[in-house]
Amino acid sequence: MGSGQVTDWQGKNVTVAGLGVSGVPAAKVLAGLGACVTVVNDGDDERARTQAAELEALGVTVRLGDGDTLPEGAELVVTAPGWKPDKPLFQAAGRAGVPVWGDVELAWRLRGPDAAPWLAVTGTNGKTTTVQMLAAILKAAGLRTAAVGNIGVSLLDAVLGEEKYDVLAVELSSYQLHWAPSLRAHSAAVLNLAPDHLDWHGSMEAYAADKGRIYEGNRVACVYNVADKATEDLVRAADVEEGCRAVGFTLGTPGPSQLGVVEGLLVDRAFVADRHKNAQELAEVSDVNPPAPHNIANALAAAALARAFGVPATAVRDGLRSFTPDAHRIAHVADVDGVAYVDDSKATNTHATEASLASYESIVWIAGGLAKGATFDELVAGAAERLRGAVLIGADRALIRDALARHAPEVPVVDLDRTDTGAMLQAVQEARRLARPGDTVLLAPACASMDMFANYNQRGDAFAEAVRELGAR
Repeated sequence: MGSGQVTDWQGKNVTVAGLGVSGVPAAKVLAGLGACVTVVNDGDDERARTQAAELEALGVTVRLGDGDTLPEGAELVVTAPGWKPDKPLFQAAGRAGVPVWGDVELAWRLRGPDAAPWLAVTGTNGKTTTVQMLAAILKAAGLRTAAVGNIGVSLLDAVLGEEKYDVLAVELSSYQLHWAPSLRAHSAAVLNLAPDHLDWHGSMEAYAADKGRIYEGNRVACVYNVADKATEDLVRAADVEEGCRAVGFTLGTPGPSQLGVVEGLLVDRAFVADRHKNAQELAEVSDVNPPAPHNIANALAAAALARAFGVPATAVRDGLRSFTPDAHRIAHVADVDGVAYVDDSKATNTHATEASLASYESIVWIAGGLAKGATFDELVAGAAERLRGAVLIGADRALIRDALARHAPEVPVVDLDRTDTGAMLQAVQEARRLARPGDTVLLAPACASMDMFANYNQRGDAFAEAVRELGAR
């Protein structure tokens, strides 16, 4: 199946795997191009039936309650990114020689001849923030752009919509990259690599390999994290276009072909004339919001991709100044009695929480939830000196409690044996009791939220509400 012009799709038998945020738009687009579309879906609930009725009105066949069987005559499978590679549907497709694409691959194939190039970002943590920073920098340079992909705006909408873009800032998950074999970005960054989603990928090696796909065929720059050798290894392994460069970002002083930090300034020694002697000032560290170490790293990665696209230094500064992070990402909620209360509910794994804990000197840590198979010894050992106290909530809090007992036995721990949503108010009250003026009470759970809350947003909102109750007393 070739370039994806309308004539290619007429009468093609395409199976779309999964309804939801990617499946429904993919089915609509393919039906509109003249394909014979069959949607298969594991679930058969009310929401699925509503979506099915909407698609059936467009001539799409929908098969609910059976996502494992490959429909007769299928010539292509387009899958939702979250479906695991070992699913029987994909094994059947493999045996039949039927290609499997994700929605990102479909969007890439459907681009027009004058389509906007993609600046792509992946990594275990920081993807969304970096892509939003990148879009802000590109906009500050006067370019028509959007933050798209895993971030909530459908790539299909961006590629096929009325609006014409100069360049797209694209967030890609490891799932999406797994199913995007022909994607070729202008430039791309892998921010970091830490164990995550291993149940889906099967191994750390497979996870890293899927992340590394983002570098394949890059034209201008492969951006990597100097502090994370695994990201540089992925650059070395990538098959890129002639002349594409490896560009590192570092929180230290940058070498040639790197961006880094010098005396409170973000500087570029990659996209300058005579990079062995010269550096270009891009912005001040204080222009990054918030100026936590991992967020400065995000800003440097975004700046590297923007500079690879030819953006002037002033646009980096102006874009970073205009950027406001999403809720629940190191968000300062309030100061109460000289104690800062910070919501980093988005820190749902140990890697993100490690970065969060490194941002403050004296912390009362609120943590716990669903561990997703994680271990906490390394995290606790690294942060022990910064901990004033810990308040533990959620189903797997004992794992963190045991790590604290091993690596920070002198830190007072409050173990809340309740998993109702009201536990957050008690957690904040206990944290207040442990905190002293100058401390930070930090919600950085290192765990998923679904044991107690609908999602990390609701968990963060509950924390902020509890803090506001403290301040009102």
